[in-house]
Amino acid sequence: MSQSVSRPAPAAARSAERRPTSDRGNVRGAATRQLILAAAERLFAEHGISAVPLRDIGIEAGQRNHAAVQYHFGDREELVKAIMEARGAESEAVRTDIVAGLMIGGEVPRVADVVAAFVQPLAIHIQPENHYLAFLSMLITEQGGYEGLEGVHTGGSVISLRALLARLVPDVPVAVLDERWWVTLTSSVHTLARYQAAQARRAPSIPLDVLITDLIAYLSAGLVAPVVAGDPRAAL
Repeated sequence: MSQSVSRPAPAAARSAERRPTSDRGNVRGAATRQLILAAAERLFAEHGISAVPLRDIGIEAGQRNHAAVQYHFGDREELVKAIMEARGAESEAVRTDIVAGLMIGGEVPRVADVVAAFVQPLAIHIQPENHYLAFLSMLITEQGGYEGLEGVHTGGSVISLRALLARLVPDVPVAVLDERWWVTLTSSVHTLARYQAAQARRAPSIPLDVLITDLIAYLSAGLVAPVVAGDPRAAL
């Protein structure tokens, strides 16, 4: 009685068996991107956005290919944008709920509520191995302001907050309120980043909730402060 003989699979078939599926490739690619984002956020926060070579970020992320960062993100600008989109989405998810509560709540919001809706979702980044606040503070410093970052970092909820603020303080000229709003955004980032740095040195002077409460009170007072006499923006 003849027995069937098992023949080796053709070379092409064996190669196909070893080849990773597209899903596995996507998982590996996503994991690599996360490693690069984490390394870039930390190095940018520590040394500055423009001072860190992309090659160093790849090495820090454990990539042997020196062009790994360019492969996954293209250039420095896209890498920075990706960090802001990822971290900004975390704050946006929290802030959206807060803003919705302000809009549909039974009471008229206060200016302090608007400021708190920006500040509190930023404070969620004060966590171990989260360098976003220091990164964002460095980016604002290098670019000379918050303008241009709000669309990527903050999302639609901050636009809603700005519109709500205008309704709450109609006596403050638009140009003046715009400037004060930018000061509110940048001061929030720098203050929380400085607090986190002190926390890392185990030297925070006050509890975080106290800092946040005082920061909100301080910034709220600035938004509604009397307009300086003779300010030409009052006529705009």
